[in-house]
Amino acid sequence: MSVVVVGAGPAGMTAALHAARAGAEVLLVDSSNGLGGKYHQAPPEQFGLAQPQRIRRGQRSFTTLAEEIGAHPRIRRLSGGVRSLDGHDVHVRTGPGDAGETFHTDALVLATGAHDRVLPFPGWELPGVFTAGAAHALASGQRIAVGSRVLVAGTGPLLLPVTESLLGVGADVVAVLDAGSPAAWLRRAPDLAGQWDKLAGFAGYLRRLVGNTQFRTRAGVVAAVGEERVKEAVVAKLDARWRPVPGTHRRIPVDAICVAHGLEPRLELARAAGCDIEDGFVRVDGAQRSSTPWVFAAGEATGIAGARAAAAEGAVAGLAAAVHVEATTWSEVERPARRAMLVVRCGQRFGRAMASATRIGEDWNEWLTPQTVVCRCEEVPYQALRDSASAQRDASSLNLSCRVGLGSCQGRMCGRNASELAENLLRTSAKEPPVA
Repeated sequence: MSVVVVGAGPAGMTAALHAARAGAEVLLVDSSNGLGGKYHQAPPEQFGLAQPQRIRRGQRSFTTLAEEIGAHPRIRRLSGGVRSLDGHDVHVRTGPGDAGETFHTDALVLATGAHDRVLPFPGWELPGVFTAGAAHALASGQRIAVGSRVLVAGTGPLLLPVTESLLGVGADVVAVLDAGSPAAWLRRAPDLAGQWDKLAGFAGYLRRLVGNTQFRTRAGVVAAVGEERVKEAVVAKLDARWRPVPGTHRRIPVDAICVAHGLEPRLELARAAGCDIEDGFVRVDGAQRSSTPWVFAAGEATGIAGARAAAAEGAVAGLAAAVHVEATTWSEVERPARRAMLVVRCGQRFGRAMASATRIGEDWNEWLTPQTVVCRCEEVPYQALRDSASAQRDASSLNLSCRVGLGSCQGRMCGRNASELAENLLRTSAKEPPVA
């Protein structure tokens, strides 16, 4: 295979099609059976729904794109997860156990997407506490509501489509709590100029949701209460640094809590390929090429900027990968590549604005208790992390002393939180005077 594309969301689909159009043989790998990733997730055809959900923006162009990919003679689709990378060899798991195939590639395009970031809080390990993305996937992909009385909390625009999907399957969304502030978006107004598609999308969500649930800003869930499963959510107003405001705590009866504090890029394969990571994302040049010359990256792996920008990055990456494997020349693809680059730059401006407007407050750790679990795989409490940080004086060695991040997710869910908590603890301890 000349080009292997990992991920079949907006970025991966567009990368595969543009590389194939430019003459490259393409293998498109995704862990799911269908195309579209989480962004275009819909109920299986076997459900027999004539109109399973509202036709969302971009759905028709997605359908056209999927049909062209399915019919293209130079694109092979494979359902399976990438097990490992060994130089230019990509090992794909295609069945139970060790069943799989190995493909040699001259160019690799990583469009691995992102997952929800969730900040820990007391009780977040209880059954009934979901990431917002998981709740959205169940509602959009399986028509299943995670609960009958649901609280949605966190920060960022992801909260809106999640809320709509929950209402669409019959859940009562008792409230949507965004820890951010509208003023933060207003301060970034110059960077939002020209982003009419995204602004119209946000406005559409708000218009459809008004009257169906209540929205509160500068508020968040700070604890979940229950025994065998969640029964109540403890919510509070938050200040600008995300510290709970004294006297504002109240309990809301719920049977499910859906939380997302932004998105976290999936970087496992990028790290395995030796790509440089900068500010939490794969560092790429204008052609979406990483520091590993034959590896390209597109979509959320390089920055969170929305589906349109991700697809444009995929187009650039696919064309550049085709040039890399000598299926075409740059002069033949320069015009469409430069058109896509304009969309990428516009999306990057929006991404920076969104990152600034939805920035997580520095003192969210103040809602933690010593017993709060910070690593669910290894059941590491906050107190153990504090003790390790105090003893180690080095955030990078915490996993060796308290096993945070060494569980089945290998730090994918807890790694960044633990690192930030440890760095905060180390800064605090450094300011404290030595004990006489």
